[in-house]
Amino acid sequence: MPAKWLKDTVFYEIYPQSFFDTNKDGIGDINGIIEKLGYIKSLGCNALWINPCFDSPFKDAGYDVRDYRKVAPRYGTNNDLYRLFELAHQKGIRVLLDLVPGHTSEEHDWFKMSSKAEPNEFSGRYIWTSNWIWGCRNIPYIAGEAERSGTYLLNFFKCQPALNYGFLKPEEPWQMPMDHPDAIATREAIKDVMRFWLSHGCDGFRVDMAASLVKYDDEKKYGTSAIWCNVREMLDKEFPEAAMVAEWSDPKLALRCGYDADFYLSNWGNGYEKLMREYAGHGADQPDNSYFRKDSAHDMTAFLKEYIDWYEDTKDKGYISLITCNHDTVRPRFNMDFSELKLCYAFLFTLPGVPFLYYGDEIGMRYQQLPTKEGGYFRTGSRTPMQWAEGKNLGFSEGCADALYLPVDPASDAPTVESQEQDQASLLNTVRRILNLRHQEKDLQADAALKILSAVPGRPVVYSRGGLLLAVNAAAEPMDIDVKTEDRQMIFTLGEVQVESSKLHMGAQSFAVLK
Repeated sequence: MPAKWLKDTVFYEIYPQSFFDTNKDGIGDINGIIEKLGYIKSLGCNALWINPCFDSPFKDAGYDVRDYRKVAPRYGTNNDLYRLFELAHQKGIRVLLDLVPGHTSEEHDWFKMSSKAEPNEFSGRYIWTSNWIWGCRNIPYIAGEAERSGTYLLNFFKCQPALNYGFLKPEEPWQMPMDHPDAIATREAIKDVMRFWLSHGCDGFRVDMAASLVKYDDEKKYGTSAIWCNVREMLDKEFPEAAMVAEWSDPKLALRCGYDADFYLSNWGNGYEKLMREYAGHGADQPDNSYFRKDSAHDMTAFLKEYIDWYEDTKDKGYISLITCNHDTVRPRFNMDFSELKLCYAFLFTLPGVPFLYYGDEIGMRYQQLPTKEGGYFRTGSRTPMQWAEGKNLGFSEGCADALYLPVDPASDAPTVESQEQDQASLLNTVRRILNLRHQEKDLQADAALKILSAVPGRPVVYSRGGLLLAVNAAAEPMDIDVKTEDRQMIFTLGEVQVESSKLHMGAQSFAVLK
């Protein structure tokens, strides 16, 4: 069963280098997160997910870890992070760190030792072939850069050698089985990393590419799932309140192998993309017919078919996490205006599970077309500095503009927290209202029952959460819904909504919650 504290939790994802800079070097830092804890709490977010903040050469924005137990100096010190845990907890905010278990940086001490010709305890920490010019099927490799004979396998970038968790069914002599001592040693080393941060106050981990550990794994990820079940056994014994959130996007698997929650991520053509179109890095120039656009066909059936199937299968095992976007996806402002964003967030934040709000999405920060930075490629445009206030660097940093990690939005109407604080109808204050309602109403929290009552293409979607009735009309014209509303009162609305005894009059771009 998932950690109890997740039942009424909304996460705020922070890309640390872009959140708030306190030392004027142009890069966000841990102390910047500490200074903004009050703001985060005011949003209605009571948990953080911090993207990798460990020591790294930053060839992949920190997902190339050089030392799992050391905070990157650009962000501060370990003591700064310990202090963040303490002060966040004082405000009732939990903190997840980003765990990258599948690979390290090529500069990690483990890899330096593994690369030596002379056998040592780290020789099998990574996957090395016995061949000098090729690797194995469908897995990239590097040759000619180490003193030992053989090539080493990669997970993603050239700088990210794959850690060795073994092969489900080895096919070559150099491919170790999962129960090989070296593969077990890798698993135990990652468990020790988790123990280190949990013992210092961390509340758990978002796990990067959680399905990618065991090589030649089967379709059901039997090997990788077995590893996570083993990790969960350790957590249940030593840190029973620790939470793990998977970057897997297959909750039927992830929630059966020890994860508390699994992200529903957009993949090319899947249901979430048709709902949000938030993976616009592929086909960004194609017509956008996603659900919340005023001029779309307003068809949520593809999303609901996939989502409800997952939900019904896993609702007693853990949570599905919906996101506004994240550091890997195009911001929703890319294809939605403010009225569309309000409806989108109202829908996402009133579904079951544990939702995640990406920093800056609460004010509608734009996606920027930028050159790649630290391996970001098209994702770089969603990683720009948080926009706090009018003036220098939009309040992100007092440093020089040319020293900023990335440039701030240059538009004259760039949204800021400061400007939206003053407008009760702003996106920022709408987010606060929605999240406040979620915390107030138990029937809007993680495990209250969901039932889809109507989802006809081109018509409003009507659904219930526990005893609450909810409806969203994404169209640019008003529509009526035949639904029993006797003895119900309106407790939340966006747009114009009127109630009759057996009819709900939904104005253009409207949303309603009835109790």
